[in-house]
Amino acid sequence: MGDPAGIGPEVILKALAKAELRQACELTLVGCDRLLRATYQRLRSQGQAAVDPAQLPVLDVPVKHAITLGEPSLGSGAASFDALNAAIELILGGEADGVVTGPIAKSAWKAAGHHYPGQTELLACRTDCKDYAMAFVGSSPHTGWVLRTLLATTHIPLSQVPKILTPQLMTRKLGLLLNFLETRCDLAQPRIGIAGLNPHSGELGQLGQEEQDWLIPWLEAMGQRFPQAELVGPVPPDTLWVSSGPAWYGLGSGGPGEAHGQTVAAPAYDAYLALYHDQGLIPVKLLAFDRAVNTTIGLPFVRTSPDHGTAFDIAGQGIARSESMEAAIAWAMQLIR
Repeated sequence: MGDPAGIGPEVILKALAKAELRQACELTLVGCDRLLRATYQRLRSQGQAAVDPAQLPVLDVPVKHAITLGEPSLGSGAASFDALNAAIELILGGEADGVVTGPIAKSAWKAAGHHYPGQTELLACRTDCKDYAMAFVGSSPHTGWVLRTLLATTHIPLSQVPKILTPQLMTRKLGLLLNFLETRCDLAQPRIGIAGLNPHSGELGQLGQEEQDWLIPWLEAMGQRFPQAELVGPVPPDTLWVSSGPAWYGLGSGGPGEAHGQTVAAPAYDAYLALYHDQGLIPVKLLAFDRAVNTTIGLPFVRTSPDHGTAFDIAGQGIARSESMEAAIAWAMQLIR
């Protein structure tokens, strides 16, 4: 259910108001039954469409502390942590194939004494998973084209990115991405765009040395190691996603000269490998904010999550949109199949 002081319970019940989602697989709600029922009653009083949690199996994880909507606290952090742990137990017990997680507040986890950077890290720890990555997928409602972006680094300060990025880390992330594309997306010969780190990918060392020192040699080695994939890069970060806009909206070839009356063949990539958080997520959220799904790859099961936060500022008002949660549930089912 995510943090119960946020919009997690609301968007879950709204998403599952769609009968096609409820009927497409066997679902279990994991969270506080009393709180979920209260959320349903509030949404009904606000005239919102929502599923009655009494219609679904609920693994009850009672809230142990008082919760105030819109206010993250020790209690809300403990509740979201306990709910995720209960879901993990279902997975480890062979009773579920995947988990869709509502948004949490990392500060609330810390207040409750749980010092994990996020849900991803707890999932990896509980399953003894050493190599995992955060990917984002979204299907265009206009063309059906799928945007897939993997982040090489995630929740670290920007100043730490050049220190954390190494050829060894990039090799692990690329391997995870290739395995995900082949086993979950049926793409055995993908075309992958890989971002540079610096402006203009360093411009031959004038704007940064990382590309010349190791990123370009690493890419050449990976091209030989994974001949089934077309690895393109390092592409300047300000142009890497240019072709994704036309692919999302169906506006011709997507070549950078098309806006000036020229047609330049520049097909969108099957996947994008971004080197740090905002580099990858700005284009994802610009194109697919309500449809993008956070997918943890490398785990021994499917995990998805909506690509938005707890939205404490609107919690309890009944105005939270559920499209991203709907997409997260639908993607989980598709990836499991």
